[in-house]
Amino acid sequence: MSSMTKKRVLPSGARFMSGDIACAEGAIAAGCRFFAGYPITPATEIAEHLSARMPEFGGIYIQMEDEIASLVAVIGASYAGLKAMTATSGPGFSLMQENIGLAAMTEAPCVIVDIMRGGPSTGQPTLPGQQDVMQAKWGSHGDYSIIALSPSSVQEMFNLTIEAFNMAETYRVPALVMGDEIVAHMWEKVVIPPASEIRIVNRKKPHDSRDKYEPFMPDDDLVPPMACFGEGYRFHATGLTHDEYGYPRTQSSEVQSKLVRRLCEKVSRNEDKIIRVEKVMLEDADVAVVAYGIVARAALSAVRKAREAGIKAGLLRLITLWPFPEKHVAAVTNQVKTIVVPEMNCGQMVREVERAAKETPVAFLSKLGEDPHTPNEILKVIKGNI
Repeated sequence: MSSMTKKRVLPSGARFMSGDIACAEGAIAAGCRFFAGYPITPATEIAEHLSARMPEFGGIYIQMEDEIASLVAVIGASYAGLKAMTATSGPGFSLMQENIGLAAMTEAPCVIVDIMRGGPSTGQPTLPGQQDVMQAKWGSHGDYSIIALSPSSVQEMFNLTIEAFNMAETYRVPALVMGDEIVAHMWEKVVIPPASEIRIVNRKKPHDSRDKYEPFMPDDDLVPPMACFGEGYRFHATGLTHDEYGYPRTQSSEVQSKLVRRLCEKVSRNEDKIIRVEKVMLEDADVAVVAYGIVARAALSAVRKAREAGIKAGLLRLITLWPFPEKHVAAVTNQVKTIVVPEMNCGQMVREVERAAKETPVAFLSKLGEDPHTPNEILKVIKGNI
């Protein structure tokens, strides 16, 4: 028992670790006590690490038969009162889409880590990509809202995994960590704060008596308090259109409209609290680079090189991908002459940037394959669009 106690948390301070391991440790620090997943490159190290670490906390690790079952197990664990997570990559992420919709409809807080690689289909299992970011928002059928975060360093793999759990618990939604293969596999210094300094959020519990509990009756913030199975509350949870009691009401247009609008608006009304961006040298910028993930690191270097060449360039790094930081992009486009968007895909988030930019010109720099953008490639586009 004493040896298990010593292993319960990593001591605070600097550590040298990969992005996948940092993600796993961030989950533990956030209070995750259930992981279900299926091995897939380049996310497998998350599962491997948690298979050893979860038992040290009295947590549960299960290797499921596939990614479909993995997310079903995570939803069940969430309803049983545990903070729960899975991790996958492109093909597995596709298999999870139906159950992302189930998690959204049943308002089961959970975290899904997608370490992106080149696709489609089996694609490039060991090489990076940013080709899943639209699927993160629109992959499942119907209308719903999720939260998706994009780390660009190993430190952020730790920090944003914690933040994903906090947001999932706050808004009762699936929260996604959209990393990429490079960030997941690179090794960097990670500073782990003392446990007392890590902000942890837990889901709201019912404030009514058990006989009066309405499981999907929202508070003023549009988020219902959540009772869990085994706590003495009797209620119905279903993926069907349901009323505040959880009972199916599939033939009622009024119930459908009220429910689905609330599922979307509990996120959209809180965008100012959810959205995170980083702004670098934008105060006097004539040209702005909008980037996320590993590409943002090359973009920052390109911006610095542009400044050295006398070009007033700045960087808007998207940390939150969904909900999309439209207000931040619009504010930047109101002051600059042009926007540059580098992405490791054929054009995904650039469409959202163009929508927010309105009449401000947007130059897109696409790159696929094993090599991410270099600073000089981005700098060339900056110089060509001033």
